[in-house]
Amino acid sequence: MRKYALIGKSLNHSFSANFFNEKFKREEIIAKYDLLEFNSIEAVAEFLKTTDISGFNVTIPFKESIIPFLSSLSQEARNVGAVNTLVKENGNWVGYNTDTFGFKQSIKPFLTNLHERALILGTGGSSKAVTSVFNSLGINCVFVSRTPNSENQFLYSDVNSHMLNACKVIVNCTPVGMFPNVNEQIAFPFEFLTNEHLVIDLIYNPSKTNFLTSSENNGATILNGESMLKAQALKSWELWNFAL
Repeated sequence: MRKYALIGKSLNHSFSANFFNEKFKREEIIAKYDLLEFNSIEAVAEFLKTTDISGFNVTIPFKESIIPFLSSLSQEARNVGAVNTLVKENGNWVGYNTDTFGFKQSIKPFLTNLHERALILGTGGSSKAVTSVFNSLGINCVFVSRTPNSENQFLYSDVNSHMLNACKVIVNCTPVGMFPNVNEQIAFPFEFLTNEHLVIDLIYNPSKTNFLTSSENNGATILNGESMLKAQALKSWELWNFAL
C-alpha cells in the first residue's frame, strides 16, 4: 500500500486526509493518506530520512523552513520561496509548489479588468504563492503585516479608504479565523469595501470566515480557499504519480 501524508503543526482543521482517502476509495486505489503533526522543523527533517511514505503535502508553519532540508526544488518552488509538496525522486526529497496552480485555477473565473492591484494580508509561504500568481498575471501587490519590513509592506492600522480604492482584490493569507478559532477576525476597515472588490480568504474551514462574512455584508464578492485546495491537491497527486 502506498502511503501519503500532510506535514504540519496543528492539523485538526485539515481537509486533506478526507479528500485523498475518499478519492482512493472511489477510484479503488490501494493507498492511505495520514495527518502528521510535528513541533519543529528539525523533527520533520529527521523523519524524512527514514520514512517509507511515498509523498507529502506541507502546511503551516513549515512551507519555508523545510527548504534547507530538501535535495532540490522545482523552478516554481524556487521562484516562490515556499514548498507545499514533497516528491521522492531517485531516493531524494524534492520540493514543489502546487499552491500557485491551485490559486490561479480558483481565481480565474472572478478576475475582471478592475483588478489591477491586490492587497495581500500576511507574508508567509501562502502569501508568496499568491504573489507569484498575481505577478504572472500583471497584478501589482501591496502587503499588510504585523511586522512590515519593506516599503511595500504596511501595518493593519495603515489600511484605509485610499488603499482599498486602489486595491480591488484582497487576499487573506493568514490563519486568523481558521477552525477552531472561528471567532477571531482581522482588524480591517470593511466599510470601505464595495461591489467592485473581490475578497479571498485562503481558509476553507469554516467555509465562510468572519472576514468573508463582513466583506460580503459590505458588498464584496467573496471566495474561500476550498477550490484552491482541491486544485493544488490534485496537482500534488499528479506529481507523486509522475515520480513512480
